[in-house]
Amino acid sequence: MAGAINPQSFSDSLVILGAAGLVIPGFARFRISPVIGFILVGLAVGPAGLGSLVSEYPWLYHVTISNRAAIEPFAELGVILLLFSIGLELSFRRLWTMRAQVFGVGAAELIGGAMLIASGLYLLGQPPAGAFGLGLALALSSTAVVLPMVGTQSAVGRAAFSMLLFEDLALVPIIFMLGALAPSVAASPDGAWSQLAGTLLKGGLTIGVMLVLGRLFLPHIFRQAARTKSPEVFLAASLLVVIVSSLATSLAGLSPIVGALLAGLLIAETDYHGEVEVMTAPFKGLALGVFLITVGMSLDVRVILANWPALVLAVLGVVLAKTLVTAALLYLSGARRGVALEVGVLMSSPSETTLIVLSAAAAAKLILPSTAAFWQIVTAIGLTITPLLARIGHDIARRLEMALGEERPDYEEESTEAAAVVIGFGRVGHMVCDLLRLHNQRFIVVESDPDVVAEARRNGYPILFGDVSRTEMLDRLRLGHARALILTMDDPVLSVRVTKRVRGWVPDLPIIARARDTGHAAQLYQAGASDAVPETLESSLQLAETALVDLGVAMGPVIASIHQTREDLRMGIKDAAQMEIAPKLRRLRSDEVP
Repeated sequence: MAGAINPQSFSDSLVILGAAGLVIPGFARFRISPVIGFILVGLAVGPAGLGSLVSEYPWLYHVTISNRAAIEPFAELGVILLLFSIGLELSFRRLWTMRAQVFGVGAAELIGGAMLIASGLYLLGQPPAGAFGLGLALALSSTAVVLPMVGTQSAVGRAAFSMLLFEDLALVPIIFMLGALAPSVAASPDGAWSQLAGTLLKGGLTIGVMLVLGRLFLPHIFRQAARTKSPEVFLAASLLVVIVSSLATSLAGLSPIVGALLAGLLIAETDYHGEVEVMTAPFKGLALGVFLITVGMSLDVRVILANWPALVLAVLGVVLAKTLVTAALLYLSGARRGVALEVGVLMSSPSETTLIVLSAAAAAKLILPSTAAFWQIVTAIGLTITPLLARIGHDIARRLEMALGEERPDYEEESTEAAAVVIGFGRVGHMVCDLLRLHNQRFIVVESDPDVVAEARRNGYPILFGDVSRTEMLDRLRLGHARALILTMDDPVLSVRVTKRVRGWVPDLPIIARARDTGHAAQLYQAGASDAVPETLESSLQLAETALVDLGVAMGPVIASIHQTREDLRMGIKDAAQMEIAPKLRRLRSDEVP
């Protein structure tokens, strides 16, 4: 078995994991985008960097990547997982509301940018078909680089996403169109166009079938995976859905990223989208890092230095043309001038899909191989400087809005009133939520039992499926904006751990926790709980009080002994938790206040 292991895969893994674990934190410390870090790592350790010195210094073999093709499947997986995570943040209702931006502004941005760039290249001597192919390729913008920086919730993110989504949907038709323009089929292009129509028809039927099957079966699949209480099974189910969806659209002739986006949209309609997003996030980040490393490996410093004047002019020309078209279209569609300018600069560099279209144009003999190689370097440089362009666009837009007196809100989305967050929906959590609802208090519940979640949703409770033992799930709850955190789950260890973790980053949040007994209450107070309520205490005291009265003991001495017992327990909790003031084990009613 030992002879079957390929040492090259280990050296490549060492480079990738070393970049993720050592180089990227170093860049983050100096507030440099990890995008630049991964690309520079690819430039340094790729075949055109230190990899070219392996023959002279064999030890470099273990810290370089000599075979770019070996890691490209992982890079493609990163882009697929990115589109999947974007789908998780959306819903079909939200996507429908964006249809005008996607098929209106998005289509105009791609066509307008392609025509402007193609016109410039035609004036510089490119043949019409070649200029058009290059214009389409360079007009594309990077989904993998842009969206992680701006998200999809802000005004900038929404505008960028609508255009990027159209570009991703248009990728396959663009490739077929370039094939139809090839000199070999230019005389009789009917076959190519009929092939395009057939692919779109087959792709549309595939998407329709996926929508129906996903609506019917995905909730049941994830419910069964959640019942196992195994993170591995849940993760396997999530990745299986992504891969099957991507393969289905690929077999239909569409891009696999369309299938990934559709899988995310379908899961977003279920109760399990939050847990799926948490489980797949680490894989998405690492796989995207691999993709960016492959981009850096396509750069050759020697070629750049030999042709730097032409490369600089080419990058500047593409950036200026796309900024002008995108900003103008957004401004005409009603966006604020600052937002329009920021999105225009953000999306001004070429995309990873530009490399695909360039290869298609070269295969169709619309452009020369040397021309394709030149623009591939321009694309790699553009991807590298995208974080810098994003920062420049943000700063210029902010100054423009200040100069024009336009107010830039801190939050683009409509603000909602903060709610109480209830963890656990067992018998205690159910009663707490009923009382919160009775008094018109907004709340959201988090529960890890899929059957309980399904039943609560049927009864109209605002409930999410999630496992709060995972730090990522707690982060998604945005407890910094909550009014209170109420822990009702019957897990003493987990409640203490959650209390300590949340108190560490939200020092002023009221945390009310269910305690199993007085010893557990002391641990909760020590961890930072505002109030801990021992579930056995009051029931035991009430039971003893009823029994003593029924046995004929006078009410006065009974009440006095109950109060004394409660006071002794309070002092015991105070000493165990090392508190300065003893906690109140029970809030006094108005008729009990002396």
